Amino acid sequence: MEDIIYKHRLILTTLVEILPAIVGLLLYKYYKDTQVKYFIWFLTYLTICDFISNYYLLIKNDGILSFLKNTVISGTWWWVTLFWDIGAILFFSFYYQKVLNTSIFKSIIKYSSIVFLVFSVGYIFMNWEAFFIMFFPIISILGAIIIFMCSIFYFIEILLSDKILTFYKSINFYISFTIFIWWLITTPILFFEIYGSNNDLEFRATRNMLYLMANIFMYLTFTFALLWCKPQND
Repeated sequence: MEDIIYKHRLILTTLVEILPAIVGLLLYKYYKDTQVKYFIWFLTYLTICDFISNYYLLIKNDGILSFLKNTVISGTWWWVTLFWDIGAILFFSFYYQKVLNTSIFKSIIKYSSIVFLVFSVGYIFMNWEAFFIMFFPIISILGAIIIFMCSIFYFIEILLSDKILTFYKSINFYISFTIFIWWLITTPILFFEIYGSNNDLEFRATRNMLYLMANIFMYLTFTFALLWCKPQND
């Protein structure tokens, strides 16, 4: 069973990623007057960007994009770095500035995201050639720190307010819990890659399976939250 799941991980990941985006768009009229509308836009953005990232399949075996073979963009490292490692972090920074009520928390996230963006752009330019052939762990780790801050600040506000009595009805609770767990699971993998474990085939298989399970957990939880929660609770 595990071999079957691993073999079809690309299709499985695509399906679970599309699901919350579709559900979000179908329920959009219920969320259009809340901050959650931005989250639905983000889910749609992820689906489109992830679909585009599969362009490398059209390069292989004399596909219609075979003319890109052996060019700097024949791989997708650069694209994933832009739309996920940087883009997702900037979105959640923006989103939690909308969700949070405490001014100091909002300011910390705002300026941290600005520093993160400036650093990421500068780091990419200083490592321009590597940008097209590898991911940058330092960018992912800094992004994870911002995600943890967003989640923890939200949890603190919940604990210090009356919302603690109905937290399980809030979609922002599920979003915060999910992204916290996703980055908590995937961030340690980066440290193994830094020390060269990426050349180990067994490690690569384990890494891919962990990402697959983390993605399934994340997107199915997002889908559940959109269906279960009511807009007025946020």
